[in-house]
Amino acid sequence: MTKADLVEKIFEKIGLSKKEAQEIIEILFDTMKQTFIEGESVKISGFGTFNVRQKMARRGRNPKTGEEMEITPRRVITFRASNQLKAMMGIKDV
Repeated sequence: MTKADLVEKIFEKIGLSKKEAQEIIEILFDTMKQTFIEGESVKISGFGTFNVRQKMARRGRNPKTGEEMEITPRRVITFRASNQLKAMMGIKDV
């Protein structure tokens, strides 16, 4: 599903114009991006939680050449689905 698909769904279900639906989607994603930049989590009830995690530097290996290298520290975003979403999809907790 793309942003355009989301806009189309909002247009069909709510009846907003496509321009208004596009603006809502853009505001939503911009807000989420800014929250991630600030290092905070985004929790959407009934859907799941997006967390920002700090990964430490570590030793790795280039799979093509086999050469050892240092993988730099970085921040990553992880997603954990809510129990409601897992139940809808038939996923059992491990």
